[in-house]
Amino acid sequence: QVQLVESGGGLVQPGGSLRLSCTASGSIFSSAAMGWYRQAPGKQRELVARISSGGSTNYADSVKGRFTISRDNAKSTVYLPMDSLKPEDTAVYSCNLRAYYSHDYWGQGTQVTVSS
Repeated sequence: QVQLVESGGGLVQPGGSLRLSCTASGSIFSSAAMGWYRQAPGKQRELVARISSGGSTNYADSVKGRFTISRDNAKSTVYLPMDSLKPEDTAVYSCNLRAYYSHDYWGQGTQVTVSS
């Protein structure tokens, strides 16, 4: 069983920054695509950023230029530094692992609140 644990969420003022981390147990991290998703109240869960096993990235238009996704395979960890945060970024952010055998694993989520 793959287990994902997120950290780094919290309360920040508009314009501030946070860095999310997600660490995976198991042995398949390096061969898996990793992603960050978020879900705000009353909205569908949406892809924020994704990074392939080879390091290719893609982002939601709403976060391009503000968020970054990176991975450290030696630490089985994926990161999401978030800059210039806006109130509309408020959501529960969840880490996703897409295994090469076509199965999704999810972390429990971490709350990000952007408010003055």
